Amino acid sequence: YLLRQDYLRSVEMAGGIPVVLAPSGPALHPALVDRLDGLVFTGGIDVSPEAYGEKRHPSVVDVSEERDEFEVILLAEALERDIPVLGVCRGMQLLNVELGGSLVQDLPTETGSPLRHLVVDRPRHETVHEVEIVPGCQLRRLLGRGRVPVNSLHHQAVKRLGRGLVATAHAPDGTVEALELEGSGRFILGVQWHPESFWDHGAPFAPLFEGFV
Repeated sequence: YLLRQDYLRSVEMAGGIPVVLAPSGPALHPALVDRLDGLVFTGGIDVSPEAYGEKRHPSVVDVSEERDEFEVILLAEALERDIPVLGVCRGMQLLNVELGGSLVQDLPTETGSPLRHLVVDRPRHETVHEVEIVPGCQLRRLLGRGRVPVNSLHHQAVKRLGRGLVATAHAPDGTVEALELEGSGRFILGVQWHPESFWDHGAPFAPLFEGFV
């Protein structure tokens, strides 16, 4: 199991103590959550389309049912207990699926948007497009801005919103770039870009991790 140190450094810089979790038996999941104050669901391979009732698109070649099952149970425990949740890229998509939403399995072939969302030929901390954040949402309050430049490392995106979720940021082509649980006052927040990649490059998204901690 591998995890980029970017996530660990971002949590540490915000004043938290990072703990890396690996998939375990279902009986251990409640005990894991008992010991944690919050959960960051990180980026990674695609969520299995079977989780939202669809057949796999040809571009979906790498999934992990073990990881999906592990993270879904942890997320359900966190939502039930009102534990803060921060979802990053895949993590945001997982949050949407867990609450009954669905995903665009492949942006280039399904939407025809000319905007590149899977930009892997540049440094991860390099920004490639801006996102517009809606007024009054938690993300905007944390970042203090209505428009921010972001990196982009995904080929999937939110399609149908999950129960209670509201889209709070969009890319120029309309792709959902952030989600929050509407009107709850809880820290249940997901972003489609990778804010952790900037921890040693000016840390423009440090307030997001500070708000989570």
